[in-house]
Amino acid sequence: MTLSQVRHTFSRALIITRREVWDQLRDWRIVIPVIGLTLFFPLLMNFTANQTVRFVERYGAEIVGDRLIPFLLMVVGFFPISVSLVIALESFVGEKERHSLEPLLSSPMTDLELYIGKAIAAMLPPLFAAYLGVTVYLTGLALTVGWQPSPTLLIQILALTTVQAMVMVSGAVVISVQTTSVRAANLLASFIIIPFALLIQGESMIMFWAQYHVLWWVLVGLVFVMIALIRMGVRLFNREELLGRDIDEINMKAAWATFRAAYAGAGQGRGLVGWYRLEVFHAVRRLALPLVLMVGALAIAIVIGDNYAPLYRLPLSADDLQDFTRSFGERLAQLGFVSPIGAGWILLTNLRALAIATGLGAFSLGVLGVILLMLPLALVGYFAGQMALIGISPLLFVAAFILPHGLLEIPAAILEGAAILRLGASILAPPPGKTLGEGWLMALADWAKVSLALVAPLLAGAAALEVFVTPRVVLAIFGG
Repeated sequence: MTLSQVRHTFSRALIITRREVWDQLRDWRIVIPVIGLTLFFPLLMNFTANQTVRFVERYGAEIVGDRLIPFLLMVVGFFPISVSLVIALESFVGEKERHSLEPLLSSPMTDLELYIGKAIAAMLPPLFAAYLGVTVYLTGLALTVGWQPSPTLLIQILALTTVQAMVMVSGAVVISVQTTSVRAANLLASFIIIPFALLIQGESMIMFWAQYHVLWWVLVGLVFVMIALIRMGVRLFNREELLGRDIDEINMKAAWATFRAAYAGAGQGRGLVGWYRLEVFHAVRRLALPLVLMVGALAIAIVIGDNYAPLYRLPLSADDLQDFTRSFGERLAQLGFVSPIGAGWILLTNLRALAIATGLGAFSLGVLGVILLMLPLALVGYFAGQMALIGISPLLFVAAFILPHGLLEIPAAILEGAAILRLGASILAPPPGKTLGEGWLMALADWAKVSLALVAPLLAGAAALEVFVTPRVVLAIFGG
């Protein structure tokens, strides 16, 4: 789009925005609770901060008050957003229940203009309420305890509040587009509220440890999530489908038929070799970009682990490693680890870890699944860094402890991580002509092909190597 086309699109979208905001301001049932709670909650947090500061000063624990006040500032900014989320949740589906959506969707505006106008209108009230709450809280603190935030902290809190509002509203608008009733939208809002509640807990830990620089990374991550949700909403919004869908129902028979057709594909009836050639390898080709991203993520994990090695150095020497290797090898033999049972235990452990990663990735756009798969490589980088600190070659350590079974296990992790990424990201951009559910089922079929046809055999081979080969290599290199 050219600059003039962008201006034209936004000018028409703002027509919808002005209409929506004016309707919200005229409805006292929305305005009074939002403003009332927005004003009451900061006053409550101000009272809490004031009492806490006075209490901890009696025992010389002023640091508790210093850390609590910024945290309450962040909570004050977040609270109005969660309260105002109902406005975004009913942005489309609410009008459908009130039978006011048809005239709006029959206007000459494009789907993009309608969606942008509605999304902006849903974002403005939560942001206004959040800024109002922050202002009331800071004013109260300045008058009661004389506390003022540093400019950097204030910018961080305002930026986090703004981006969190945009992420939550973007997700709520997507839910409003995909549901057929306000009740269903409110129930599905838990998929927004719960992750953000966990995020607030994580941010509270960061703030109580005064690691405020980490908040910038949180902000960057939220910006990427916001972009993904906005793109998802624009891609999924379709006025004809919105008007034609009257009820949400789960059709397991149709879902299974879609999954089965995508899983068998062109390889159906052509035998195992034909299925591998026509379906499995094509599924791997569709994972080209996720494979590149996964390789980069695992490489970053190794670098991160290596960077933390000097910061958290272990009390270890070369002689200690040699003694540990000898005793560990004897212990493995006594426990019967070097046996088919040991290989089966490792295989089941790895499969369970991949199942957990898949489950986490399916509900986090693939992000949590990739992070879980990065952890073992981060540990490899950390211990390789420890070896360098005591004068042992990190490459020798990797060659002995990791390489024998890692030749199969690492490619399996890369393939599985790429499939999880595609599965998690499939909801952002379904294939043309496919619904959100159909696109996700097709990505699930690709994940099943890669997992069963490639990852599981690779892990089985890696488990056998880890039991029967890796201990012998380690003893041969470090046990002598």
